[in-house]
Amino acid sequence: MRKHIILWITLILASVLSACSNNDANSENKQIKIGIMFSDAGLGDQSFSDLGFAGLEKARDELNVSFDYREIKHTDTYEKGFEELIEQENDLIIGLGFSVQESLEKVANENPKTTFLLIDGKSDLPNVYNVSFKEEEASYLIGALAGLKTTTNVVGFVGGEEIPLIKKFESGFIQGVKSVNPEAEVLSKFSGSFSDDKLGASIANEMISAKADFIYPAAGFTGVGVILESQRAGTYSFGVDSDQFYLAEKAVVSSMLKQVDIAIYTTVKELVETGNISEKNQELGIKENGVNIAPIRIIKLSSSEKNMLEKIKEDISNGSIIIKE
Repeated sequence: MRKHIILWITLILASVLSACSNNDANSENKQIKIGIMFSDAGLGDQSFSDLGFAGLEKARDELNVSFDYREIKHTDTYEKGFEELIEQENDLIIGLGFSVQESLEKVANENPKTTFLLIDGKSDLPNVYNVSFKEEEASYLIGALAGLKTTTNVVGFVGGEEIPLIKKFESGFIQGVKSVNPEAEVLSKFSGSFSDDKLGASIANEMISAKADFIYPAAGFTGVGVILESQRAGTYSFGVDSDQFYLAEKAVVSSMLKQVDIAIYTTVKELVETGNISEKNQELGIKENGVNIAPIRIIKLSSSEKNMLEKIKEDISNGSIIIKE
């Protein structure tokens, strides 16, 4: 009888231990789910949205997360897209771009237990984490490059909507040009759109007619029109957000890199490894590997010009160069 009781207790203990072990394993193996709402340009913009998608692809492949996305062309409104992602019970929902902020904050306020990540904006809501970039720093480098290599002493900047974010691109570019070439003229125009490549081409044509030989667009798909028109006219341009050299290999000298993919991947990695996001507000510049410029192609730089650009980059990183807003 005593043997039967001991055997029975042993079996119960083994069952309990097995259940605990299985629960621990299931907890450890729980797959993090991510949702992302793209801004109006959406996938295929060869810039901001595609970078966000690439960051999540890397997270999926290396961190064993799953993700889903929404585009406004399918949901009609940002709010509806966010609501659909909330219904999926995602562990983190990302809003990509300043234009989604209002809708993100509305649904975040209504769903305080859901965690959100806002890229290119800043929200004070407790369940919203923010990532912004020091676009002016890499734009300053692009401006210095244009100022060094212009042969007409006229360069151009094309912005999308005239908002504080895009003004940072403009300000950094102008200050970079003037730092190495005080006499250069900088033409600047805001298109009012991030999605009109034909308008971008028209503005570029105007600037080229005014002798601009380098044009820097910060205008999404409108900027693609600027780049293509520069190539058609035989002048130079710069990419933005991602390395856009492949769009016009005879025109794109370099690109201002906004490391959206790295920022998203790093944040998701922290969530996977620790279960939370440590920083409420991340502001990423050259020092933090948040912005940079792509390899310089097409044109040749002298040793002194290369050294000058490296010194400028170093001075921005260590705070010796302060870029005014």
